[in-house]
Amino acid sequence: MEFTDGASQVILPEAPLPGEALPSVDNNPQIEQQWAVTACAHADTYLKLISTFKDHKSLRLTKIDEEIYTSFRALFPKVRVDTIDEDEMKSPESKKIWAPFLESFKTKVDLYNFLTLLRKDSTGDYSEHNTIVVPRVQFFCFEIARLREGHNSNIRL
Repeated sequence: MEFTDGASQVILPEAPLPGEALPSVDNNPQIEQQWAVTACAHADTYLKLISTFKDHKSLRLTKIDEEIYTSFRALFPKVRVDTIDEDEMKSPESKKIWAPFLESFKTKVDLYNFLTLLRKDSTGDYSEHNTIVVPRVQFFCFEIARLREGHNSNIRL
């Protein structure tokens, strides 16, 4: 499904980088609904993928999984990926580190800052209490690490 602005221009919401101010725009319910449909479809597809794929360590989410993972772990070696501390991840100190890191993938990952749903606890499903919204590259960091480090092995539909 493709969403357009009426002039054949695809509309995809992008997130400001951590630490950047949100743009001052009026909320457009139609765009918000389009984003919600896209984000939920992505989350559903991802959950089906990891619940049916047996060998998580060999599963690839992007063409540059190795680069994303090694860069993430080099910069954030002690960050827990099984359960995410949202307050810590979105703290002013963390945002100063995350912003340039995410920006470094601008030309390497399509829609690198597209708002994406991420499960806070890797053992659970997407739900109101277990889901946060993050830029796409941040989603890849956590989910690639979860796959490689064995944190998604309990997911079954």
